[in-house]
Amino acid sequence: MKILVTGAGGFIGKNLIQRLKYMEDITVCPFDTDTDPALLDEYAADCDVVVHLAGINRPLDNSEYMEGNCGFTGRVISSLEQSGNRKAKIIVSSSIQAALDNPYGISKKAGEDLVFEHAKKSGSKAVVYRFPNVFGKWCRPNYNSAVATFCHNIARGLPIKVNDPDTKLTLVYIDDVVDEIIECMYGREHVKDGFGYVPVVYDVKLGQIPELLYRFSEGRRKLELPDFSDGFEKKLYSTYLSYLPDDDLSYPLTMHEDDRGSFTEFLRTPERGQVSVNISHPGIVKGNHWHNTKNEKFLVVRGTGLIRLRKIGTDTVTEYRVSGDKLEVIDIPCGYTHSIANIGDDDMATVMWVNEVFDPNRSDTFFEEV
Repeated sequence: MKILVTGAGGFIGKNLIQRLKYMEDITVCPFDTDTDPALLDEYAADCDVVVHLAGINRPLDNSEYMEGNCGFTGRVISSLEQSGNRKAKIIVSSSIQAALDNPYGISKKAGEDLVFEHAKKSGSKAVVYRFPNVFGKWCRPNYNSAVATFCHNIARGLPIKVNDPDTKLTLVYIDDVVDEIIECMYGREHVKDGFGYVPVVYDVKLGQIPELLYRFSEGRRKLELPDFSDGFEKKLYSTYLSYLPDDDLSYPLTMHEDDRGSFTEFLRTPERGQVSVNISHPGIVKGNHWHNTKNEKFLVVRGTGLIRLRKIGTDTVTEYRVSGDKLEVIDIPCGYTHSIANIGDDDMATVMWVNEVFDPNRSDTFFEEV
């Protein structure tokens, strides 16, 4: 399948092309403002699909809207018609503003009409998407995306401005947009009332976005992860991380060290517990305690250890010899006193997960020798 992508260097275009590059039997013909104009006719002559993403949304003069959005659409259609390519399916990125009476919306609507007229005359297939606000990685900040601007500024400690936090936004995520375009390429588009649509949409208030972003920023210091069960929060977190400066991708952890080794908390979540890294020197035994409700998972990733467990009220001891040479997880149930000993000659490193974040006022930890 040969795909002509206009607006290839834009936000959606860049994400789409990078996805298509890894798909078999796909040839991408990218076209943008810096492409030789003569190539448009060449690409249009034998392409199977046109993904028309090119357009103007921030011109110096309102008159440029019609030329950039309707005029260039006409140029693409002309290339198809002059080459006699009547088979190419056209997928168009329009805007919800095409339903509004403003210069931008009028120009987008005019472009839509040209595409539908061409499809009717040629017998080809056309799908027009009136996308709402699209967010995700590689979107240009301080341009026309509040999400991109918020992410960029908050990641750099710069101020942001929220005029009306109660403003309602309809958002779609870039990967969901790309998924839908690819589905449409293969004839599996979602269509309603004559227009294509992305099935995953988020309706949020403008003020919710910076609230979450500031929480993400602070969460790096607190080692907290957001609630990934919420689709919007999960995708916004991925977007935020993509705007971090290259020299600010790391952050320090606090190592609690003593003569036995160290204990370092790595991640914590309110609903999924916390993860820590435990380093034990040779011959050191840690633990010899039990919990009423807490349960843990131990994974030795370096060195050799012996994990011992005994159910409270019994005399039977169960032992597991563990090693970084053969990774295996040992469940530590509640009601079992347990210990972990470094029986090797080198430091032992253990990744430890516990089902709840540590609360010093309710530690649920009771010391008793295994």
